[in-house]
Amino acid sequence: MRTFLDLADIMGEYELERGMAAARADALLTDREVHAVLERSPGRRGLGILRRILAREHGPALTESEAEVRFLRLIRAATLPEPEANARVGHYRVDFLWRAERMVVEIDGFRFHSGRRAFENDRERDGVLRGAGYVIERFTWRQLTERPQVVVARVALALGRAAAAR
Repeated sequence: MRTFLDLADIMGEYELERGMAAARADALLTDREVHAVLERSPGRRGLGILRRILAREHGPALTESEAEVRFLRLIRAATLPEPEANARVGHYRVDFLWRAERMVVEIDGFRFHSGRRAFENDRERDGVLRGAGYVIERFTWRQLTERPQVVVARVALALGRAAAAR
């Protein structure tokens, strides 16, 4: 955690967040260690960024691609409720999950979703999750970069419908 505090002066917020999330996922960083370093470092530069990252509902988000980072930035900029990133739903891992709303967003990069097997697996997983009551939205890199307002609108609409249905 001390290294992250030192890097907070020179790294961007998203890079810092990704590093912290990876360290947490690999059990290299615990909440106790994080808070101990923050308490011992009042007034340090970079402390505000670290506190902002840690204050997020699900803590630092572990994103796995630039497309996922872009999606999360869009959600945050639109001040929509923040999802869990790379979360587990049953035996599936989904890119983004709003657990209470039972909503999943998948980011489909051509590199990982263009083959027949990936295409079939995606459809099978979507069917299982829909059968369990989840709403699934899928977005591509092109949609994230060329039509971000449409992405945000679709997510906001789906979240609103899910909230109304509860």
